[in-house]
Amino acid sequence: MTTYDYDLFVIGAGSGGVRAARLTALGGKKVAIAEEHRVGGTCVIRGCVPKKFMVMASEVSHALHIAEGYGWTIDKAKFDWPKFLESKDVEIARLSGIYVANLGKAGVDLVHGRAVLKDAHTVAILGKGDGGGDRIITAERILVAPGGRPWKPDTIPGIEHAITSEEAFHLPELPKRILIAGGGYIAVEFAGIFAGLGVETTLIYRGPNILRGFDDDVRSHLAGEIEKRGIKVILGCQHSAIEKTATGLLNKLENGHEIETDVVMFATGRVPHVKDLGLETAGVELTDGGAIRVDEFSKTTADNIWAVGDVTDRINLTPVAIREAVAFHQTVYGDNPQSFDHEGVASAVFSQPPVGVVGLTEHDARQALGEVDVYLSRFRPMKYAFTGSDERVLMKLVVEAKSQKVVGVHIVGPEAPEMIQLAAIAVKAGLTKAQWDATCAVHPTMAEELVTMKDKQTPGSMAVG
Repeated sequence: MTTYDYDLFVIGAGSGGVRAARLTALGGKKVAIAEEHRVGGTCVIRGCVPKKFMVMASEVSHALHIAEGYGWTIDKAKFDWPKFLESKDVEIARLSGIYVANLGKAGVDLVHGRAVLKDAHTVAILGKGDGGGDRIITAERILVAPGGRPWKPDTIPGIEHAITSEEAFHLPELPKRILIAGGGYIAVEFAGIFAGLGVETTLIYRGPNILRGFDDDVRSHLAGEIEKRGIKVILGCQHSAIEKTATGLLNKLENGHEIETDVVMFATGRVPHVKDLGLETAGVELTDGGAIRVDEFSKTTADNIWAVGDVTDRINLTPVAIREAVAFHQTVYGDNPQSFDHEGVASAVFSQPPVGVVGLTEHDARQALGEVDVYLSRFRPMKYAFTGSDERVLMKLVVEAKSQKVVGVHIVGPEAPEMIQLAAIAVKAGLTKAQWDATCAVHPTMAEELVTMKDKQTPGSMAVG
């Protein structure tokens, strides 16, 4: 019988990898985990956690703006970028330390370095062996969870002058002008962040509207609302070149226009981090899109190798990676085969205003279910109506006509991410529109609109409150 160094070796100490490693070690198995950067992965180190801190910092300016309408006079308010970065980095270091401590408490061996597969049971930790060579480790089973990385189009002349979201967390100084290329959630989130911090912000996207894949009403509504926050949105256009000048970076666009900014940030997508992992030597196949191919139980095409998280490009969200890791552990070590249900997963976009969605868009519901009922409301929330602001909230329910089940909920407005978490429970449970209607409203709140919308929309109609 073959003897291995470890029962399980995990590549990547992000949320998914750490959860799988800890659960398996706590179950009595010998486990090691390798991380080439800092423990915590994309979410904790260079993703949703530091980004949320930046969102909260930038929202203060809007709060100060509407405060005048409530009788407040606030003089000499200013933002200190270096001080914020210092506080943010201290908190990220604390969170990463908690991950490290929890791995240690569970008995997981933490290996610092880049892990590369040599065969189906062997990994090499590059340059970490005796004498500076590679350290070789064997394992009965391997879990691959290195996450994803930002992507930039390398065909654009001058693209080397552009940053990605990862560098945005460490800019030495706050720019006066920034152009953000992209129309996905990362792009619109950072547009809101920089605009809120007083940066002249332009968002450019090659498509007809931002947030491709979201409900069309959400997309159009958010595009209009972020422009109210001072963001210039240019659609149907992209870069032809970037040139460094004496005063900044000159963005040359395909429509012939030129825009000079201090920083250019590309938020044009993320790709699975599979480069030079040695996957082919271990018999691990990739999909046409470059992600690791897995079955419903997260097993790869190699008998003893599994993969979870963004590297599989299923739903690239931290809670999903964690649930996939739990299902992996239960399947492989708990004698309880589980596959995570990727249907009905709620998500949030921390734009300004934020977005919360769960379930099907109207378009997808019509394609999949046939006839659907749509309930939609646009209204000025009490908070803004009082100050005379024209900012509006959008709420939309998509209902399967035959069963009357609510199959999609879409919200754009303050606290949308908080509301959608609770709405997701109802959608996952398959509750009907009648059951939503039977729920008594909490007044005065924005959320009460979710249980008081009674008028079905017809094509071309629009409810405005």
